[in-house]
Amino acid sequence: MSTKTTVMPAPSGALRERLDAFFAGLGQGFNAYLEAGSRMRQIEALNARSDAELAAMGLAREDIPRHVFRDIFWM
Repeated sequence: MSTKTTVMPAPSGALRERLDAFFAGLGQGFNAYLEAGSRMRQIEALNARSDAELAAMGLAREDIPRHVFRDIFWM
């Protein structure tokens, strides 16, 4: 049994650049979405702790966002 293959020509320079930009933007948006979800879960988990548990970690409740986003925002 033989397998049929289809060979498609590569897109031209301008089209290739537009396709690259499209998929790069799509990937960046997807990564940002996943990262935001992960950080929100961290915030929710920390916010569910008691004030005493947070204090033992060296955090106050108002410090949770700064702690979770510490790699992005230097405050």
